[in-house]
Amino acid sequence: MAISEQRWPMAADLYGELQLEAARPASRRWRDYLPGGLVTAIAALAAAWLADHYAAPIVLMGLLIGLALSFLSQDRRTHAGLDLMSQTALRIGIVLVGARITATQLAELGPLPFALLVLIMLAVIVATVASARWFRQDSHAALLAGGATAICGASAALALYSLIGDKRVDQARFTLTLVGITVASALAMTLYPVLAAQLGLSDTQAGFLIGASIHDVAQAIGGGFSFSPQAGEVATIVKLTRVALLAPMLMLVGLWLGRSGATEAAKTRIPLRLPWFILGFLALAAINSLAPLPKPVQDGSATAAQALLLLAIVATAMKARLHLLLDQGWRSFAPIIVATLTSFLLSLAAAVSL
Repeated sequence: MAISEQRWPMAADLYGELQLEAARPASRRWRDYLPGGLVTAIAALAAAWLADHYAAPIVLMGLLIGLALSFLSQDRRTHAGLDLMSQTALRIGIVLVGARITATQLAELGPLPFALLVLIMLAVIVATVASARWFRQDSHAALLAGGATAICGASAALALYSLIGDKRVDQARFTLTLVGITVASALAMTLYPVLAAQLGLSDTQAGFLIGASIHDVAQAIGGGFSFSPQAGEVATIVKLTRVALLAPMLMLVGLWLGRSGATEAAKTRIPLRLPWFILGFLALAAINSLAPLPKPVQDGSATAAQALLLLAIVATAMKARLHLLLDQGWRSFAPIIVATLTSFLLSLAAAVSL
């Protein structure tokens, strides 16, 4: 049985690295990871080339190429490598994101915008989960869409999925969520600066709106600078603050999942603790705050994090079953639409009040 098929009980997804290690076959050697690892790397390079030459979102290119190659996951020889890329590479990438975060960024934002940003993020998640009943959607799928929209797009979706697990949200629904938030982010980068100009927002207001509502980091920053240099600087600070709040949000989600799966957790006697990649993220951010890392180290960590997250996205898409993806229906996009609209409207209201 492949690792991706040998899943742990409900509450165990929060501590998945322990169960994953226990379930890994003892006979597996480094060469077993080569087939899946190589095809993932080649697909990721192709996505990066297309994004660079055609100015397309790299995450969207990775998703599309991964989906086109999903037939390769039917070969058992690729399972080990795909699991490695979609799980271990993802978690290391999340840790490296912490190298971009400092406490100074939070201080530069100021108390009022920071408080508004936290309220917006919480409200987006709550509203998206609450709307799940209206569209007959699973609350965990809505939590995934709301959390990814509120925090930082695809990377937050990957981190949340590592906590929620495919026992609650299947691979097809997760891939659909990735596609939805990536497309929504690309559209927002184009539309939000234009809307901000039409509404007569100042540079600071437009920067807050764009940084607080666009999911992807690069697209939020790009959208801000397309409005004005000052708006770009504000959008950068606001967006990186959202990224800094990734770990606290994951802690809250983990605690909520632990409570909702308390019965199963008691049966399996799993200790309540934070996954190692969240602790690593916090540790690296703390180190960078106390003794700022050299710029080459920060740039290298950012590049490595982007590469690892792209590999995780491609591998996740390759593991998706297309026939299940096509069966999801239009209602599966409802949580993403609700989260995106809620994020924009609340961010706009907050921006106008600044």
